[in-house]
Formats: sequence, structure tokens, C-alpha cells
Amino acid sequence: MKSTDAKYPIAEKQPKKLVKHGDVRVDNYFWMRLSDEQKLAPVKDAHTQKVINYLEAENDYHDKITAYTKNFEEELFLEMKGRIKEDDATVPYKDNGYFYITRYEKGKQYPIYSRKKEHLEAEEQIMFDVNQMSKGYEFYKLGGLNISPNNKLAVFATDTVSRRQYFLRIKNLETGEIYKDIIDNTTGGSVWANDNKTIFYTKKNPVTLRSEKIYRHVLGTPTSEDVEVYHEKDETFGTYVTISKSKKYIIIGSYSTTSTEAQFLEADNPTGEFKILQPRVKDLEYNVAHYKEHFYLLTNKDKATNFKLMKTPVTKTTLENWIDVIPHREDTLLEDFSIFKEYLVLEERSNGLYKVRIKRWDNKEDYYLPFNEETYSVGVYGNPEFDTDIIRYSYNSFTTPSSIIDFNMNDKTKDIKKEQEVLGGKFKKENYISKRVWAPARDGKKVAISLVYHKDTQLNEQTPLLQYAYGSYGYTIPDSFSTTRLSLLDRGFVYALAHIRGSEYLGRNWYEDGKMLNKKNTFTDFIDCSKYLIANKYTSSKHLYAMGGSAGGLLMGAIINMNPELYNGIIAAVPFVDVISTMLDDSIPLTTGEYDEWGNPNDKEFYDYIKSYSPYDQVDSKAYPNMLVTTGFHDSQVQYWEPAKWVAKLRELKTDDNLLLLRTNMDAGHGGASGRFEALKETAKDYTFILALENKLED
Repeated sequence: MKSTDAKYPIAEKQPKKLVKHGDVRVDNYFWMRLSDEQKLAPVKDAHTQKVINYLEAENDYHDKITAYTKNFEEELFLEMKGRIKEDDATVPYKDNGYFYITRYEKGKQYPIYSRKKEHLEAEEQIMFDVNQMSKGYEFYKLGGLNISPNNKLAVFATDTVSRRQYFLRIKNLETGEIYKDIIDNTTGGSVWANDNKTIFYTKKNPVTLRSEKIYRHVLGTPTSEDVEVYHEKDETFGTYVTISKSKKYIIIGSYSTTSTEAQFLEADNPTGEFKILQPRVKDLEYNVAHYKEHFYLLTNKDKATNFKLMKTPVTKTTLENWIDVIPHREDTLLEDFSIFKEYLVLEERSNGLYKVRIKRWDNKEDYYLPFNEETYSVGVYGNPEFDTDIIRYSYNSFTTPSSIIDFNMNDKTKDIKKEQEVLGGKFKKENYISKRVWAPARDGKKVAISLVYHKDTQLNEQTPLLQYAYGSYGYTIPDSFSTTRLSLLDRGFVYALAHIRGSEYLGRNWYEDGKMLNKKNTFTDFIDCSKYLIANKYTSSKHLYAMGGSAGGLLMGAIINMNPELYNGIIAAVPFVDVISTMLDDSIPLTTGEYDEWGNPNDKEFYDYIKSYSPYDQVDSKAYPNMLVTTGFHDSQVQYWEPAKWVAKLRELKTDDNLLLLRTNMDAGHGGASGRFEALKETAKDYTFILALENKLED
């Protein structure tokens, strides 16, 4: 990037000793932490203003350094926006007699939610126009739409801060009236009982934001009279409430990373007592669905590492009554299942690839949907209709835009309801190459890398390559199509998605081998993938870039401490980098529920291990790559001060002259901007950063 006279801000050092297990850490930038009350106070105290001033000074430095790229950034944004069909709509789905549609109008940032009664030719009823509702807010998120059984009322949730603390309201869809009932500090989810007047919802702890209580609210009564029906007192668990697809049972779930528990109540009897299906047992997980006289359970019972499907009578629900429906398989991860009147649909993963299996209850048929590409992504929709032969799913790949498909499970015909349009006239699927390669990890394991690039891109040491990964919580990033990514591919970039340990790409063991005291496998897998790509001349360290967000931002922090010389540039989005301090502070949102992912550092063994990779603690006096770090001031998942402190410490210790930029969205949280075009602008900024490092602003 071009030089500038701009001077980066130097954060004040206020040493604070942090002592645990006899180990002393000195945090010079602990002072950057603010409470929610401080951040949201209409009048800022001196300390709050000092923190805000520092973040804004970093933003100012970022803007000055990147000023010469602004015209390109705007062009890139318009290029990305130009591929999107602005006046778009989802494929209507039918539920309880209505077709539901989400659509966008040209030039508008937010969706419009509507429905049509019985058939698609019926008059459209607009339920919520978020463009109108969001006026006057810098951030606005509508979620949790939940229609009453009689189709007359809708619960909806709003977040105007970006901290995922939702207000619940109720709207009369016949009159348009929004009732006075306002329920604050919820997860946004809710469940109607079958009486059309009772809802169940989940409250968050106001400090830790842990989902901890389930309440019952009756329409028209003061929210102060809402009844607490469940309190999850174990701080390592969260809770939620849902309803079975059969609409017969309301289910309260409790969950940690390694254990679950469910309670159930007939939806016709909302004031009744919930009954525990199976009391929690350490390392026992189960998810529940209902069909006829049985509950069906996706579970790891009997050491079924890759999970299996079991069932138990509704009248006898404890462990000793469970019997196998789909047995455990060593080579196949059972990820999810859906129940229909005549069919059982299983979502599986084997050798990294996603598969959809369809099985008749009468066992007359059992087959897989055919998918032919080497890498691809499939998503089975919620499919709320029970008595149907049609299953809806989405299909896409690195080179194939998304299609929404209705598949008839009876006659095996498929109806492509919608194909994603890529506007602009330049995209042709045949111009791109996608493949999968396997990189050797240092311990002998093989790590899959999904690649995509333009057919005209020459693969050699001069080829720019962006390597992406996440690698935590068992979440597997799909090999999916991206219209924005085309802006890199068309400029000669290779995009590489590394399926490292910590995901479930190769089954549950792939996840177990990348968490807790095995967490470093996540980082070394990523590094070994980078070395493979360099050794096989897909790129070189001068042209290799890495990107990750949240726990993937932790990954970025770890790899640059371990092997900074491999990368020319890094983008770390909302990075979880102050791992040891966060995991020792149980007042921070998410901390206690994370012990089964990272380990509890109150135990010295975990403390020592986490500290040995925690990016903030491992920053050292050495050269680092060019870096762009992004965060949101209101982030509840990874507090803004983690990346802010990290950048300050890197500025203090790094020995290079490479770029180090911090960009804080002062109006947003973990997910970034709320409007669809504002989010595109953030992507354009990220891509411009690495394109500028490659001197490709004129391409």
C-alpha cells in the first residue's frame, strides 16, 4: 500500500497484574474494557470517553491509510452489488394454510415479510416491512417471527443495539395492531401453545447473556405476571424452548457443549408441568422429534461418536427404553433428520461430503439424493409441512449458484423452484475450476482443502491465494457459492477453504481432535495446509493471505504467532484473541458455556495449555504480516476490547513496518452491519485490503 504521513495511535500503558495458579501476567491494556452500562450511557464518563477516543483514533488512522483505495473500494462495492438481484424474493413455503414469502425491493436495505392465503394468486398480506420499522436506527434486526396456530397473531423480535438481546412484541395480523406486551432481554425465540394466547420464551441473564430461564406469558396480561417455568441453574448450560413439528409437544432443551437434556409438555395444556424426557448425563447428547407414539432421538448414546437415531415411547422416555432406528456408523456422521408422514429424511456426512438419505417408514425404499460435483453444499430446509411427499432443499457449490429444489420423494422427480441469478452478464459457471486436495498434517492425518479459481488463472508462486477456515465448535463451513468472492477470482485469486480439525468435516472425531487439550491441531492443520499450497506452487508466502472470524479470528492470531513468515496479509474479523482472560471471567457473555470447548482455566492444566496458544498472551517481538483487524463496539460474542488490546500490544512489540489496521464499527456487534448493502460495504473494505497488497487496484 502507498505511504502516508498518518501516524498510528499509541495506546497508553496501564499495567495490571493478573495472577492465577501462581502465574503472573501483566496486561497493559486492561483499561480498554467497558461495561454495557458505560457503553450505552447517554452521557459518557471520562474513562468511557477515553476508550471511545482510542477506538475512533484507530478508525481515523485506518481511514487515512486506506484513503487512496476509497475510489476502488466504492467501485468494488458497486461491482458486488451489481451481481445481486435487488428486487428478489424467497421461494414461497406453505405452513398451516398460508404461503410465506420474504422479498426485497430495489434500493432497500431490509426485507419485507408477507404471506398469501391458500394459493399464490391470493392477495399479498404484508406482515412486516423492516425498511419502515428500521427508520431512525443505525442497527436494526428483526427476527423470531412466529405465527399463532389460528394464523391471526405473530410474535416478532427486534434488536436495535446488535447485542442479541431481543424485545418480543405481538402483532394482530388481522387488524395490524401491535399489542402493548413488550418482553425485554430475550433470545428472540418463542413458542405458541395451541390455545392461541399463551407463549413461552427464553430470558437471558442481563450480565452474562446466558440463556437461562423459560417464561410463560398470556396475551393481555402484564409481563410482570409472566410465570417462570424453568430456570437453568448450571452456568455451563443454556436453555431454549421449541415445539415439535407435530405441534403436539412444547419442548424445553438444556444444552452444553457435551451434554443435553429435554423436558416436554403437551401443547394443548400450557399450564401443565413439564416432564423430563431423560435426565442429563455427562457426555450424553440427544435432540428430540415426535412422531405418532414415539420420540425420535439423534444421540451419541452407547459411545456413538458419529451419532445415531433412536426412538422411545412417549410414555417411557428414559434411557433404558431407547432402541436403535439408524445404528451408529464409524464412517458416517449423522448430522440431522426430518420426519414426514411417510418418510424419514437423514442428513449425513461421509468423507467430508454432505448426503441426503430418504427412507420410507414401511422400509420399501431407502436411497440417497444424487450429487455429482466433487465439492458442494446442500441444505435441507425446515419443511414445516408434515403430510407431504415433497422435501425442499438447496444446492450449490463453489462454481454453481444456489438452487432451491422441491424433490418428490415418491416418484423421485425434482422441481427447481429458483436458481440464484448472478447479474452483470459476466458470470459463467464453466469459467471456474473447483477441486479438492488433501494436505498432509504433521501427525500423519490428511486435511481436505476445497479450491476454486478462474480457469485463466495460472497456478504458480506468483498467484495470490486467500486461505479461509474456522475450526471450532464442530461447525463445518460448507463449500458454497459466493457472488462477492467472484471479485477475487476474476482478479486472479485462488480461494482455499481448509477443513481443519475442530470442524466435523470428517466426523465427530475430527471435532474432538481439535478442541480442549487438542486445540493446537486446529492451528497446525491450517499452517500445514498453507505449507502444502506453497510447496505445490499454488502460491508463495509473498502472495498467501489468511482470513478468519470469531473463533476463526483466534485461528488467525495463533498462526501469526506460530508462523508469521508464511503470510503476506491477514484479515481477522471479530477475533477471539484474549482467550485466557476471557475464559477466567465468568461475568463475560458465553464464558461458562465454553468450558467444554476450550477447557476451564481455573484448572491449572487447562490454564497452562490455553495460555500457550492464546494470541494476546503470545504476542512477541518479531515481524508480523500485514493485518486488518475488525470488530463491533456492541459485540456480545467477542467483546471489542479483545481485538483492540491485541492491536495495541502488536503495535508495541512487532518489529516490522507492515500495515496493522483496526476498524471498529461503532454501531454494530458480532455480525457486523444489519442492512444488506452495508454488509457488502464491509466485504468490499476487506477485499480492497488484500487487493491493494497485491497491487491489483487497477485490474
